[in-house]
Amino acid sequence: MSTVKEAILNGETVLGIELGSTRIKAVLIDGTYKPVASGSYDWENQLENGIWTYTLDEVWKGLQGSYAALKEDVKQKYGVQLTKLGAVGISAMMHGYLVFDREDKQLVPFRTWRNTITGQASEELTELFQYNIPQRWSIVHLYQAILNKEEHVPDIAFMTTLAGYIHWKLTGEKAMGVGEASGMFPIDSATGQFHERMLGQFEELVGPKGYPWKIREILPKVLNAGEKAGVMTEEGAKLLDPSGELEAGAPLCPPEGDAGTGMTATNSVLPRTGNVSAGTSVFAMIVLEHELKKVHPELDMVTTPDGSPVAMVHCNNCTSDLNAWVNLFKEFAESFGVEVDMNKLFGTLYNKALEGDADCGGLLAYNYFSGEHITGFEEGRPMFVRTPDAKFNLANFMRVHLFTALGALKTGLDILFKEEGVQADEVLGHGGLFKTKGVGQRIMAAAMDVPVVVMETAGEGGAWGIALLAAYMKEKSEGESLGSYLSERVFAGEKGEKLMPEEADVKGFDVFLSRYTEGLAIERAAVEHLHGAE
Repeated sequence: MSTVKEAILNGETVLGIELGSTRIKAVLIDGTYKPVASGSYDWENQLENGIWTYTLDEVWKGLQGSYAALKEDVKQKYGVQLTKLGAVGISAMMHGYLVFDREDKQLVPFRTWRNTITGQASEELTELFQYNIPQRWSIVHLYQAILNKEEHVPDIAFMTTLAGYIHWKLTGEKAMGVGEASGMFPIDSATGQFHERMLGQFEELVGPKGYPWKIREILPKVLNAGEKAGVMTEEGAKLLDPSGELEAGAPLCPPEGDAGTGMTATNSVLPRTGNVSAGTSVFAMIVLEHELKKVHPELDMVTTPDGSPVAMVHCNNCTSDLNAWVNLFKEFAESFGVEVDMNKLFGTLYNKALEGDADCGGLLAYNYFSGEHITGFEEGRPMFVRTPDAKFNLANFMRVHLFTALGALKTGLDILFKEEGVQADEVLGHGGLFKTKGVGQRIMAAAMDVPVVVMETAGEGGAWGIALLAAYMKEKSEGESLGSYLSERVFAGEKGEKLMPEEADVKGFDVFLSRYTEGLAIERAAVEHLHGAE
């Protein structure tokens, strides 16, 4: 306690803040990389004129709110005021579109990653670059605005992301970490910078429009993990802490996106490592040894915070339908007057799934609460179907809902592992699916056919991840890579629990997936013919 108090008073602690889609979290870490205080602020995006957005007023209200809550936590726990910081890192949900003119005035409301209004631009740029350019990326939003002939486009002087914007306001520097930058415009892994050939192609494409800017001029500077990206200015310190108690001068690491902080927080930045986050949605990121052989619309290409290429499979649906069924069983039990402990209920039902047939006994389910781009759906219908001779029992029922939670993910991963021949030594799992010990982990190992590790710290999240990146910038020794720093300092001695894939499970999942793929026509029919209540 006294050591932590001393570190706070001496300005040796490191602050990480991440702006997620529903919560802004601030974390303070000490010299042992453990969180010693935290604060958060809940917020929600707004749908305005058909565009998902957050106002910049709300951004600052949320940042200041999470930092004030962290300060209060410090005061309550250690009896001191937080006035000095050793280093700071800012992270936020990736992608989206924030543009400013020469007077630093915002030109249009922030367009977040959640918008799917850029289909034409995404298709045209993917074709032009021969590189998958998802609808979420900043460059796609810019090109769609050009195609739409939007009035603001000629006035653009700077384009950034949410993390890049906050970093700019705190430091005056228009800089960005390479992982976050890889969600704005493609990165060349050989240089760790925006891809020169593609920058040239884009300039040729929009040149005839006669805009007064060039794409190279309006993008931020790209920095690698460990590089210093500026210091907190007097104005920046007052923006974060309007009370005026926070001193200026703390160094900031390059701002990063939630993908990069997730990799850092799970020690998944070295080639052949990966992490998978499974909750309401699910995504897997595998760090590659080399670029992929061809373009796959199912796979997003990003980078680690130190510039290694990463293939990402992102699916909109994971545990929502599974949770809905568990709630139905809760309601059933309560109808008999049984008081239900939800942790016990989840544990019992999840473990029951391990007793089922390897291929779920011929049952089929789809967990599509919303559309799923990997399988080509813009809307979804949760569904459970079976043939009269399928083995319909509780174990198979729970198993099929666990399997289908990863059905779209496996569709994307099979492209990566089977078509592209990518290899992973192990994948680190985090998120709600892994709460019941050993079950989600075993199902994930079956889907991926890769050992899955779950660590105690996997729940710490992105604010902790960006704090680690700030600590790396502050402490790294000459030539010490991010991978070495994380493995030998932060995660030293923390092995986590590793589960190897079981052959019967892997084969069973493959059988299930062929049934799942063939049955997509049933899901398609449901979308076309089953409509919600008016």
